[in-house]
Amino acid sequence: MKTVRDTLLGRRSIRRYEREEITPQQMSFIYDAIRNTPTSYNGQQFSVIDIDDQAIKESLYELTNQKQIKTCSRFLMFCVDYYKIAMGAEAKGLEMPDFPKTADGVIVGVVDAALAMMSAIVAAESVGLGTCPIGYARTAAPDEVSRMLELPKGVFVVCGLALGVPREHPDLKPKQPHDLMFFRNKYSTENIPRRVLAYDQVISEYNTTRAGHKTDNDWVSHMLGYYSEAMKYNILAALENQGLGVER
Repeated sequence: MKTVRDTLLGRRSIRRYEREEITPQQMSFIYDAIRNTPTSYNGQQFSVIDIDDQAIKESLYELTNQKQIKTCSRFLMFCVDYYKIAMGAEAKGLEMPDFPKTADGVIVGVVDAALAMMSAIVAAESVGLGTCPIGYARTAAPDEVSRMLELPKGVFVVCGLALGVPREHPDLKPKQPHDLMFFRNKYSTENIPRRVLAYDQVISEYNTTRAGHKTDNDWVSHMLGYYSEAMKYNILAALENQGLGVER
């Protein structure tokens, strides 16, 4: 098993996997790590759909065009989940507040699910498995995905996670430097444009020199392109269809 340091600092997204299956012992460890995730008020406002059915993975691939979904051993869907507590309230004859339909309610569920996914990533990576978070599992076709996975009201996909035995070892992507990511006691806007452009150049150089598929992508314009594309997603409507949302 890898050390915590090697697990966290050596993590990279893996998009190509061997046909080898994940062992039951490995999955049990990943499950336990997920279950022990810290959550708001210990509410555990999340659930995980573990997909090993190849037909379902193929269908998700057709919706997302993310090849690693159909080639990974297991694909985990991390979801906001207020259905379970709502059913508990009903069983006890209690009124369920409209918390899932508030901004904070959505944020709480998303944070819980995201923390759970990071627990899974660390556990999987520590035993030598490869991982790749796939946010497009949420945005590509949320209504179709909800129907495919038979999600009840109060449950909404946050992110997918491909798991498998890695077939590649890509270069480690450079992240923002310490002086751009960390601030002491208060946020500092000093020299942010200069520091952002310096990082932008680092990303450009990485993309043109890295092993494997090379691109001419920088960081700033590439991210702005992603934001522009994401503006087309109607996630609020998909949330409302699943019984969540943001009431003013």
